[in-house]
Amino acid sequence: MRDLSPLERGFAHELSYGVSRLQGRLDHLINPWLHQGADSLEWQLRILLRIGVYQLLRMDRVPDYAAVSQTVEMSVGAGHERARGMINAVLRRAGEAGEADDRFPDPATDPAGWLVSAGSHPRWLIDRWLQRWDFKQVSALVEANNTIPATHLVPLSGDVGAAWAELDEAGIESEPDSLSGTLRLPQADPTTALAAVPGFIQDPAAALVCRYAAPPAGGLVADLCAAPGGKSLSLARTARYVLAADPAAGRLAIVQENVRRSGLPIGVVQARAEGVPVITADLTLIDAPCTGTGTLRRHPDARWRLESTAPVELAAVQARILHHASRSVPVGGLLVYSTCTLEPEENRDQVREFLATHTGFVMDPPDDPALPMDNEGMLEVLPQRDSGDGAFAARMRRKS
Repeated sequence: MRDLSPLERGFAHELSYGVSRLQGRLDHLINPWLHQGADSLEWQLRILLRIGVYQLLRMDRVPDYAAVSQTVEMSVGAGHERARGMINAVLRRAGEAGEADDRFPDPATDPAGWLVSAGSHPRWLIDRWLQRWDFKQVSALVEANNTIPATHLVPLSGDVGAAWAELDEAGIESEPDSLSGTLRLPQADPTTALAAVPGFIQDPAAALVCRYAAPPAGGLVADLCAAPGGKSLSLARTARYVLAADPAAGRLAIVQENVRRSGLPIGVVQARAEGVPVITADLTLIDAPCTGTGTLRRHPDARWRLESTAPVELAAVQARILHHASRSVPVGGLLVYSTCTLEPEENRDQVREFLATHTGFVMDPPDDPALPMDNEGMLEVLPQRDSGDGAFAARMRRKS
């Protein structure tokens, strides 16, 4: 990608992300023209057909003949000379058939089938969501996951109004969001916006987790699963000091660069959350590893990599981290558990189980009625309702 022009880089980005995002939809449109469906083909041929069909149906700037001929040439270059005729035929037929509604199952009679194919999501995930929400909500979630995420800037000053004025003066369009404390950048290059207003890039959902955490001003904060560091930066704007810990050295390099650029009081240490050498902290944040089903629009390939067993398997990891990290929380201290997943085993059920087995902790949500909290005081940000990524958080205090 380094040798590509900006135009070529943009084309490659759109093509790769678009094909990943709409993989299920593309396979559904390809299947009728193959005797045994797309799954019967070698992986390289499947990807080539997806690339070709995506260009035919979704990229108006690519002429149909070019989309077909280039995909055929790519198949030859990949050593699939004998597949030239098949690829040519499938692409032409799929392009002529298009992607009208009648190419997919009827949502009135087969809602799951429609969400899987037209909505391009794995069946197990759709079935799971339909058990919790009605078709309208799941359809809205799927649609949100298939949109390109906007970029949001968080000003280091915390003054969204002043930051908006500075961006406007610099000729950079932005839309302030007072709830999350972010500014949406509809068109601007983030680099240009950050040059005009010191800050960092963060989705509104993550920013809401930090607002929900509500650490005491001037307090000590331990962020035990910190990378890539957005929440550490956000909390450090009002904290006396933030310890940012993570086991991944490569991801910590991003944190260190952001700390250097921001000048905020953050110390970086490579350590696992279960064994971070924290003696005491006013607030301990555990942004736990999770399935990330609240961020599928940002990571379109993740939906295809996840297995149906992942929520339960990761819940066991989260429980272990939560248990060990809670031991360093002093009496009166706050413990905030957060994820970017929508799955109950990793969120509400995880917190309920923790509170049942760690009776010294109680829920202690902030007095902030503007936040989207449930009747137990847990933060729940939903892509289909709140626009943006999905997120969850529970704020607990150690009483004894």
